[in-house]
Amino acid sequence: MISNLNKLFVLFLLMIIVEGCGIYSFTGASIPPGVTTFQVNFFENLAGNRPGSTVEPGLDNDFTNALQDIIINQTTLNLVSEDGQLVYEGEIIKYSVTPMSATAEITAAQNRLEMTVDFRFFNIKKEEDNFEKKYSFFYDFPAELQVYDVIDTAHKEIFDRITQDIFNDTLAKW
Repeated sequence: MISNLNKLFVLFLLMIIVEGCGIYSFTGASIPPGVTTFQVNFFENLAGNRPGSTVEPGLDNDFTNALQDIIINQTTLNLVSEDGQLVYEGEIIKYSVTPMSATAEITAAQNRLEMTVDFRFFNIKKEEDNFEKKYSFFYDFPAELQVYDVIDTAHKEIFDRITQDIFNDTLAKW
């Protein structure tokens, strides 16, 4: 049987351990001190202006929402529409499908859907954290399928990878 003194000691140790975790969370986020809000500006789809890129209606809105969702789900930060302490913004600058491999009959065996985002991050509390970077990822699929056959799966995989990379670079510092 554990005495009251032992219970207090265990409780004291747990408090030290939890307090020692500081601003870190179980998701790997390292929220800067004093930061409570974030803002994700609309990621306009400018891909249609580039040679080889195609326009995908709703892509901009879907990507903006995916970025908001990962930050909401993996931090305690509050989403605001203006005056956020952390600001995420950018544009989708490439969205294209290209053949990746050929068959013996010189036709495409596999296609690649690729998306690139020109991204900017601003930390109002710690300006030395501000940066700009391009993020890109792709989804390969059999050539006998059309993009619209795989678009939901492709977008999920591409969005998951790009938004996780953005999250890691801005909040996890990996």
